[in-house]
Amino acid sequence: MTKRGWFLFAALSFIWGTPYLMIRIAVVEVSPAVMVFTRLVLGSLLMLPWAMRQGSLGVIKTHWKPIIAFGLIEMAFPWAALGFAEQKISSSLAALLIASVPLINGVIARQMKLDLDWNSRRVLGLAIGLAGVAALVGLDVKADSWWAVAACMITVIGYATGPILISTKLADVPSSGIITLGMIFVSLLYLPIVAWQVHNDTWHTGTVHTKTWISLIGLGVLCTAIAFIAFFALIDEVGPIRSSVITYVNPAVAVILGVLFLSEPITTGILVGFPFVILGSYMATRKPSLV
Repeated sequence: MTKRGWFLFAALSFIWGTPYLMIRIAVVEVSPAVMVFTRLVLGSLLMLPWAMRQGSLGVIKTHWKPIIAFGLIEMAFPWAALGFAEQKISSSLAALLIASVPLINGVIARQMKLDLDWNSRRVLGLAIGLAGVAALVGLDVKADSWWAVAACMITVIGYATGPILISTKLADVPSSGIITLGMIFVSLLYLPIVAWQVHNDTWHTGTVHTKTWISLIGLGVLCTAIAFIAFFALIDEVGPIRSSVITYVNPAVAVILGVLFLSEPITTGILVGFPFVILGSYMATRKPSLV
């Protein structure tokens, strides 16, 4: 891999490990809807010139249905659900639960007959990964936090389904157009919700401190616009398979940031579940060799 490829890989591994910290900080003082809306507006405003320069916005005429579906599946529901979840559980636990996305993606692809190359190793990987999730939930989740786990699972299913939708319905569409148009649509969807909360003064829990505004800006600028642009550049540089390896690094970054900045504990569930989730995801998503 080239130096540019390594730089993009390292940058994305860190960038996409930070949203959980920022979301956790933001939803303490603002509603999940405001958090999602701010992220979408900032992200779409920054990505719009790039998409226009690439001439990719015209695809809305021919692919508006799957683009809207992608926006709902990948952003509208998952981002809000993650915000609700992090009001109850730690950013570290949320990140590790989201790390099960490759497992669910593999199961969905298998059921849709998009990936039939399953052998005993991949099945074992699925079992190991799910055992890791079970350890996380069983050892770290309290009785009053089960709804937060359910919300995380909404995010997991959305993140796992989004790429499949792109590969089946939007394979011939420029990624910049899909992401930008999807964000614009979802931001318009959230606009009346946020307007209603502002009108009723329910969009925040009290004083909104500087750290919250920094987190909201970081989510929109760094974790959305810059991250997507860097991800597309990484795919062009090293290909989609190598690019997907960042999935195994992001959770570790999220756990470290949670410990350092939020004083979140390294729990038994994390120590037991984290290695199983990562190992299981790797085994379950690695296709059999053709040798």
